[in-house]
Amino acid sequence: MRDDPTVVDLVIRARDGEKSAWDELVERYAPLVYSVCRRYRLTQPDIDDVGQSVWLRLVEHLPGLREPAALPGWIATTTQRECFRLIRATSRVEPVDLVQSPDIPEQAIAEEEVLRHERGAILRTAFSELSRKCQQLLSLLMQDPPAPYDEISRRLSLPVGSIGPNRARCLTRLRQTPALALLAADGPGPNDE
Repeated sequence: MRDDPTVVDLVIRARDGEKSAWDELVERYAPLVYSVCRRYRLTQPDIDDVGQSVWLRLVEHLPGLREPAALPGWIATTTQRECFRLIRATSRVEPVDLVQSPDIPEQAIAEEEVLRHERGAILRTAFSELSRKCQQLLSLLMQDPPAPYDEISRRLSLPVGSIGPNRARCLTRLRQTPALALLAADGPGPNDE
């Protein structure tokens, strides 16, 4: 995942001034910026400010980026720094659970955030490869709180007794999608056992 040729290609094309490549980079990594900002419980206007700062810094640093494949980590680290800068500038107190342990280097936190973002993107791709019926069923089961079986039965015209077996088949199909097969080939993540 870290040597993603798509990312390398997008960075090179964006360096060369190709607007569509820049737009695709922003679209691809805006959710990463947003998720890092949400960890710091920033308000939406603050998230927007941090996002603008991150993209401005990327414009400034893109020509000098030595390893294009390292862009996701660079974005995560830069977003963290911008969040810290904003919090300090507005004299807000950092939430206790966000205080970085001296034993955990900033780079490790950034890498974990990038991996979480990449896994989410892979899962969304795999989910989009499922049939509409499987997407609907899994969405209803995964919403918070999950929909009751009688509601799922009514909405999807499925007998209540077939929801569990259908869920199992849909999850098997999800695991067999090419996108998730690639993720499984990379091995377990840091939070997997």
